[in-house]
Amino acid sequence: MQNLFLLLFYGLTFYAFLPGLISRMFGFRAFKRGRVKREIALTFDDGPDPRYTPQLLDLLKRYNAKATFFVVGAHAEKHPELLKRMHEEGHVIGIHNYEHKTNWLMRPKKVKWHIERTQEIIREATGQDAVFYRPPWGIVNAFDYSPGHLQIILWSAIFGDWRYKQGVNRLRQRMMKKMRPGEVVLLHDCGMTPGADERAPENMIKALDSYLAEAERRGFKFVGIDEMIALTDKAIGLVPSRFKRMLIWLWLRWEGLFHRVFRTKPVGSPSPSFHYRMVKYHGAPIDIGSGQTLNNGDDVVELHFDNRLLLEIAHKSATPIAAAIRLVRMVEKQLPTLATVVSRDPVAKEAKSIYGVTMIHRGASKLGFGVHELPAGMFASMSKIYLKVLMRVLTPTPKHKETDKKSSRHAVELKPHILTYPIHELLKLASSELVTTVSGGSEAAVKTTRPLKHDGAAVHAAPGLDLDFEQLEGSAAGKAGS
Repeated sequence: MQNLFLLLFYGLTFYAFLPGLISRMFGFRAFKRGRVKREIALTFDDGPDPRYTPQLLDLLKRYNAKATFFVVGAHAEKHPELLKRMHEEGHVIGIHNYEHKTNWLMRPKKVKWHIERTQEIIREATGQDAVFYRPPWGIVNAFDYSPGHLQIILWSAIFGDWRYKQGVNRLRQRMMKKMRPGEVVLLHDCGMTPGADERAPENMIKALDSYLAEAERRGFKFVGIDEMIALTDKAIGLVPSRFKRMLIWLWLRWEGLFHRVFRTKPVGSPSPSFHYRMVKYHGAPIDIGSGQTLNNGDDVVELHFDNRLLLEIAHKSATPIAAAIRLVRMVEKQLPTLATVVSRDPVAKEAKSIYGVTMIHRGASKLGFGVHELPAGMFASMSKIYLKVLMRVLTPTPKHKETDKKSSRHAVELKPHILTYPIHELLKLASSELVTTVSGGSEAAVKTTRPLKHDGAAVHAAPGLDLDFEQLEGSAAGKAGS
């Protein structure tokens, strides 16, 4: 008997108690609060009710407010016209089981039947399937997390509006205290649920009228749960996680140490676009154009993008591809500045070529760079790993599955390439009157867009260059030479 009791205890713990606790406290596999600026999500459970739901829909329409209705299948089956009206007026419809029974007391097969039957009713009334699910009382079991299940929606604000004796004024006061952006508000448009008062929705509708009026005055917007989730995903995508912020902080500190140890020089001030240092080239001969070959032991200007600038570009870009496009445009604008700085460095201007290793090579040839495959070997492997890690740290992470699918369709293998630019060609940019006098030896202003020739191709050194940015598909922001 004792063993049976323990088995029952452990079974209930892992089937019901733990999943419910994890969802409520940590939001695991469940959405319960938005991260937005002025939106609020109203959600209504237990309906539709032939008396109160039409009144509620009239009220929402008057304030141009959108909401989400989690319907009980048995009620919806009797009033499909209310589901149709919800759908036609732009509201979201979700599932709240066929009957208002807790999932803890039903077998997984029975819960599945409740969901599927309610789904059929919604589909018949609206022509569309529901994609959101709120289990009665917000109580989930382990099987509600199974892959392919509906998106579980909980709440962040609840007011006990199912109790009629609470009264309109008390309910209104409680609701006003929770008038904040991102709230997922739980209310009830039916009082027929066990434990609820049949007339409770009367008070709810009156209190909601005042709540909507005040929210309108404060500039809030009421949206369906689908829009709230989309806005939240977008906001999360723009704000790095605490772990990623820590990685970025460490990476930028490492970069500062790298620049001090290897004595790199900045290009541009006060915020440099590049850093460079003088090194010897080690590797197989490379044809860099104009009849010149870069040989083992030749002096090169090793170029590095500034990681703070890359971080800024990444945060302004929705995807790595967009970051890559911004990066190439930045290089286009800063090339004359680089040319001027190199021309004023007595050591750098005697080098044979600019040299860097980067993932961003698509479109570089349009700017006059030579693009060369990195020979297979240990250096190529380590460079690929390093640049991929850097890309993950600095560039935004897609939050939507659809974004991931689109990126994968267009993506090409991320592979580091060598970029070269003969110094004698670069110096032509500094001496061709494309730049003005450099303030402090680092900044330049473009005066003209006269094209230059490099290896038989016309290169514009100023903004307005007609780059084929479709070539950047599949690229992502990287760092040249480091």
